Amino acid sequence: MEDIIQEIGVDEKGRLYVKPSHATFPMIYREAMEVHWSNEYCYLYGAKPRKWGYLEWFQQIIRAASEQGCKLVVPQNVSWVNVQGDLQKQIMGEHCANNT
Repeated sequence: MEDIIQEIGVDEKGRLYVKPSHATFPMIYREAMEVHWSNEYCYLYGAKPRKWGYLEWFQQIIRAASEQGCKLVVPQNVSWVNVQGDLQKQIMGEHCANNT
């Protein structure tokens, strides 16, 4: 299965989140990858950055979704919320590098 990411952001708690267009991941915790699903906001999120930065959390969220059988794709028109321009470029660069 494949789904388009509609939004990537940093929430009020400082956690990176990825909001898929259609897929839901209520059992993502079973992957034991510290990635969680918010039923309230319908997005995947990681922990607040400590050892890892936001880019590493983005990679982890994408890997966790893959473990659940869903490839998340970042479109050019993804909506960014509270994400700095340099991080946007890193995420888009990472995504493009992994899809070639």
